[in-house]
This record gives sequence, structure tokens and C-alpha cells, in this order.
Amino acid sequence: MENTSADRTAQELLKYCLAGAPWPEHLLDLLVHGGGDRALFRVVVERLGDLFEPHLCPVYADLFSEVIARKIPGQHAGHLAARYDRVRRPRVLDRKPEAIQNVFVLSRVTLGADVAITSVMLDAAKKRFSNAEIYFVGPPKSWELFAGDRRLQHVPIAYGRSGSIEDRLLVWPKLRESVSVPNSIVIDPDSRLTQLGLLPICREEDYYFFESRSYGGTSDEPLSRLASRWVAETFGVEDAKPYIRTGLEAPEFATTVSFGVGDNPAKRLAEDFEVELLKQLPKPVLLDKGAGGEEAERAERVAAKAGENISLFDGSFAAFAARVERSRLYVGYDSAGGHVAAACGVPLISIFAGFASERTFERWRPTGCGKIWIIRPDKTADSLGELLRAVTASL
Repeated sequence: MENTSADRTAQELLKYCLAGAPWPEHLLDLLVHGGGDRALFRVVVERLGDLFEPHLCPVYADLFSEVIARKIPGQHAGHLAARYDRVRRPRVLDRKPEAIQNVFVLSRVTLGADVAITSVMLDAAKKRFSNAEIYFVGPPKSWELFAGDRRLQHVPIAYGRSGSIEDRLLVWPKLRESVSVPNSIVIDPDSRLTQLGLLPICREEDYYFFESRSYGGTSDEPLSRLASRWVAETFGVEDAKPYIRTGLEAPEFATTVSFGVGDNPAKRLAEDFEVELLKQLPKPVLLDKGAGGEEAERAERVAAKAGENISLFDGSFAAFAARVERSRLYVGYDSAGGHVAAACGVPLISIFAGFASERTFERWRPTGCGKIWIIRPDKTADSLGELLRAVTASL
């Protein structure tokens, strides 16, 4: 992490939040008004969420309601926090399903979360509200994972994960206008579009909020199972599960691989490990080039060093997901590809490193009906050679 003034301010603010102590107002003002937007999200907001500690949810609500009040005229921090305290309480559907004409399911914005969590909500909505129009509300890149599902429609809402606070809050007016429709409900799976449930977008009685950071308490259940349990309790749907439906044709490969790590380099292992692993995998192999830039260059290097029968994929994530669905094995770091493989029942090897806490690992580990091997470098081996042997033994 860069040792900038904003980072230091954010780290100081985070200490107060984790301790449950009142924070000095000047720390938040420095970040909100002093160009510390990225540090606020990266250091404070993401950390509070990644720990999956139920007692930190009200802390986040108090903190970010102050941020919203500073940035959106007319919004009061106390009112936002009080509303959040009401909507976070689980409740059961209190009306006849046939009376619902529209169901809006909000995107989690990140691809892996939309497969592991949001798709469970979509599956439940289709089963419970057979006569309603079902809408996926979120970015086109995530929508492409479900575009082949004829029961779904798309409400495009773009969200800049690396933008300023103002940029992230700009989606609110359009979002509110799109989903605040009579005879409708909104299902919010802890979406960044609402800043984890803080932004009011419809009547409270029409709003169903899955607070993924606290639901499940201190259990070790993964998020997909918790989402399935939540929709069973809320909507009476017992068999909802993750899925994708791209509608895309795709060739078959013995193994699909992604060494992408999003924006978390701590998940990545040495380049030599990736080269040796590619050599061991069943061929032909398709290796995703990822998000481009340095990640794509690294994929090109390891593929060139690993030898023959390794193809590089350079396209949309939905198109890669379609290839994962038709492969006989998936291998990768903790990422969206692993959740796609799990949802499709494709055997997968997940190399899981760089997580914030033990509960982070438990929540985000892939789960599904296929065979899943999870390799943890922190527990499996003391050297990359031993780790490679552990991974290849799973084959």
C-alpha cells in the first residue's frame, strides 16, 4: 500500500472503527473533502466489509451515512442510519406473490459476487414470482452472465468501483427512478449500488435487504449457502442456487485457467509456480488474459514458457465463463472464474490466498455440486514446490 497522507489518515480512521470508538470528525473530513476517496474505500470501507464481523455493520452504517450526508444535499446521517437499522432486520414476504408485477434484483457489481450471491436471488425470484417481470439491475458486464435467461430483463446501471465518492453516488437518482415502481419489490444483496443498503431507493415495505456481512453470524458457511438460506426464509424458496446463463456458444477445453486476482496482488503466487502448474494440467488448456495490462502480459509470458497446447483467451468475461462451463476442469486463484465453475458443477481447484481473515475465506470459498479442491498456501506447504505437488495431487 502506498504510504500517502490519505492512506495514513484512513488507517487512523480504521483503528477507531475496529475498536468501536467514536472517530475524530477531522479524519473523515480529510478523506471526504481532501481527495482521499480511494483510501477511504480501499482502507476503511472494504476492510469493514471483508472481515464479515456482524458488530461492524452498524459501525459502517454510522460512518458512511456521514459520508453520504456530506455529499448529497438534503440527506441526514441520523435518518439514513436509522432507516438502515430498520431494513437490515430480516422479514418474511408479507403479500401474495401474484400481486407483485416487478422484481428488481440489484447487482453486487463484482462478477464473482454476482455469480455466488446475486444469481441465487435471481433464481429465487423466478421461482417465487412466476407472473412478475424479473429485472437484473447493474452493469452490462455482469448482465452478460445472465443475458441468455429469457425470464430476465436488464436495467443498466453503471458503477465506477475506482471512482470518486461523487462518481459512486451519482447512480442513486437513476437507480431510485428505475426501481421505485408500484406493485414492485427490490431485492438488495448488499449491493454497492446502494452503498450496502444505506441509500433509500424505494418504499421500505417494498425493500428486502440481505446483509451478507452479518447474516450467518459467526458460522463458517459460504455466502452462496447463506444466500440460499436467506431466500428460503424470506420468500419460501427452498432450492435456489447459483447459476449463469450467457446464451453463448463455446468450444470445449480440458482445462480452463485464470490467474487473475482483481485488484488484490496478495492472492497471487510466483510466476514460476504458474508456469509449472500449466505444464501439469490436462491439455488443451485455455488461459484467460484477464483484465489486460500487466495481467495480460503476465499471462502471455507464463503461457509461452509452459509449452504447447496452451491457448490464450482475450475477450469478455461472459465468453470466458461460457468456456469454463464447457471445460472438464477449472484452475485458478480465488476469483470470479472459480464461482462460475462451482455454479456450473465443473470440477475446480481453487488456490486461495491473500484473504483478510479466516471468516473471509469461509464466506468466499466456492461451493457447488461438483468436486472442489481448495488449496491454501498458508496451510498446505512451506515452499512453492510443495504447493505445486499439493495442487497436482488433486488432479
